[in-house]
Amino acid sequence: MFEDFTLDTVDVGPGQVRVRQGGSGPAVLLLHGHPRTHMTWGRVADFLSPHLTVVCPDLPGFGRSYQPADAPESSNSSKRAKAHALVELMRRLGHESFFVVGHDRGSLTAFRMAMDHPACVRKLVIVDGIPVIEHLERADWTFARDWYHWFFFAQPEKPERAISADPLAWYDKLSPRLMGLEAYDDLLDVIQDPDVIHGMVEDYRAGLSIDHLHDRADRDAGRKVMCPMLCLWSLRDDMEQIYGDPAAIWRNWADDVRGFGIESGHHVAEENPYALSRAIRGFFEAH
Repeated sequence: MFEDFTLDTVDVGPGQVRVRQGGSGPAVLLLHGHPRTHMTWGRVADFLSPHLTVVCPDLPGFGRSYQPADAPESSNSSKRAKAHALVELMRRLGHESFFVVGHDRGSLTAFRMAMDHPACVRKLVIVDGIPVIEHLERADWTFARDWYHWFFFAQPEKPERAISADPLAWYDKLSPRLMGLEAYDDLLDVIQDPDVIHGMVEDYRAGLSIDHLHDRADRDAGRKVMCPMLCLWSLRDDMEQIYGDPAAIWRNWADDVRGFGIESGHHVAEENPYALSRAIRGFFEAH
C-alpha cells in the first residue's frame, strides 16, 4: 500500500499532523473514520494516485496527529476546528482548492469543511455519514441500541477507562487480513496510547456538545454545501436500515447530490477499495 508515497508531519498551528501523500494531478484529501488512522486508505490511495494527488492525514485526535487541547464543550475537537486545521494542512502542502472524501467520523469533518470553507472544496464525497444533527433528531431505540457508543462516549472519564483497560477487547473486530498487516500494526500501536483514546472519545463528545449546534445554525440560516456532492453508503452496514435513503437526507443540505450504495461492510476502504475508488474517480472526473 501507498506505493511511492511519502510520510511527513506538518505543523498546522494547533500541532503536528501526520500525513502521507503521493500521486499526481488534482489534489484529493481523504479523511478516515473511527478508530482508524490514515492507513485505512492504502489500497484506495494506490488506485487513485495515477490520476490524483492523494493526501491522507490522521485526523486531529487520532493516530499520530496532534491531540486537541481539552476545552469547554470539547470545542477544540469540534469538526469546525478540525476542518480549519486540515484546510491549513492543504494550504501548507500547496493546495488552495481540492476534492474531499470523508468516511464515518471523517465524513463529519469533510462536511464541515465544505460548509465553512466553500472556496477550498471543489467536490465532496461522504461515505457512511450524515450530519450530526440528523443523527440526533432521527435517533430512536434502534439507534440507541446499535450506536450506543455515541452516548457512552459523551460521558466524562468512564469511556477512556473502559477502553484503555483492554483496547483489543473493545476494538475486537480488527483484522490484519482485512486491513493489511502494516495498517493493523499501526492501529494496534495507537490504541494502546491513552492520549489517543481520549482524543477519539473527545471527537464524539464534541458531536453531542457543539457540532450539532453548528449544524443547526447553518440549517436555520439556510446555508448549504455549495459544491457537487456524492453520498455513498455500505450496503452491509446499517445506515440505510436506520435512516432510509441517505442521499435523500443530504438533499436537505446540498442542491447537487447524487448517491448509491456499495457492496461492503462498514470499513469500505478496506473491504471493497476498488468499487470505492471507481466511484470516487468517476464523480471527480464527471463535469
